[in-house]
Amino acid sequence: MVIAKAWVLKKHFDGPPKTSDFDLKKIELPNLKDGELLLESVFLSVDPYMRPYSQRQMKEGDIMIGTQVARIVESKNPAFTVGTFVVGEKGWRTHFISDGKDLQLLPSNWPESLPKSLALGTVGMPGLTAYFGLLEVCKMKPGETVLVNAAAGAVGTVVGQLAKIGGCKVVGCAGSDDKVAYLKKIGFDEAFNYKTVKSLDEALHKASPDGYDCFFDNVGGEFASVAINQMKKYGRIAVCGAISQYNDSVPQKGPYVQIPMIFKELQMEGFIVSRWNNRWKEGLQALLKWVVEGKVKYHEHVTEGFENMPMAFIGMLKGENLGKAVVKV
Repeated sequence: MVIAKAWVLKKHFDGPPKTSDFDLKKIELPNLKDGELLLESVFLSVDPYMRPYSQRQMKEGDIMIGTQVARIVESKNPAFTVGTFVVGEKGWRTHFISDGKDLQLLPSNWPESLPKSLALGTVGMPGLTAYFGLLEVCKMKPGETVLVNAAAGAVGTVVGQLAKIGGCKVVGCAGSDDKVAYLKKIGFDEAFNYKTVKSLDEALHKASPDGYDCFFDNVGGEFASVAINQMKKYGRIAVCGAISQYNDSVPQKGPYVQIPMIFKELQMEGFIVSRWNNRWKEGLQALLKWVVEGKVKYHEHVTEGFENMPMAFIGMLKGENLGKAVVKV
């Protein structure tokens, strides 16, 4: 008999999440039936989307949503062997039972030397978000200029590097000098700390006086309102996230986008990466190849201990992470 630990949403977030909004529960798991597997989480993901999705999809008392890399510890399913690593979407829990249908095997050509936690980041959902957002929404072309905010996060770091592989000039912004230094180290042409510049408008103009063809927006809010005026004619904006607004109890009132959109003939499109579920294999193989070749670098912000899940989540929303935030159980 296995006792699983799970973090539940004790009460819906009001403003920034607090540790008191979570509760740690113990769950006794039944014995396996034929066709079932017992898995233990090895790495768990904390991501910005969990904040708005918890409001939309969860009830108080539900296990927090999320993804993990898990190891099969017992199997009564001939299709899965003990010791195999998989990606599951079973939320914040240490152990769970599955029939295998909702599990994703790591790519068969995954090198032993590569951290399996990357399946939650650069070679996982965040990496795919960058891949499809740039290729299918921004439709970037060689020689163009790409702007990305929250550039030192799980998605932003990949956006910048893929844009460079695609022959673009890349401008990124982040919230600390250390993050800016990292962006330059991994090949961004220009990077700045949005918290210390006197004027965001001036910083964007200085980084690319001719403006921007593509804007990959992870932040929304005031940044997006300023950046839209720096777009080139026929520019494309991929609206991926709005982390500046997720904690708002009262919606922000912002400037209106219609005037710049009309006169610059811009395209702005929101997207969720699951739109391309039928092409995940293609995206993962491309990302894995670039990582193995050293063309896409990665950085992980690893928090040790399942008991620290809420703190890792809260820290990630505050921007304490460089690269992908994961928890090692």
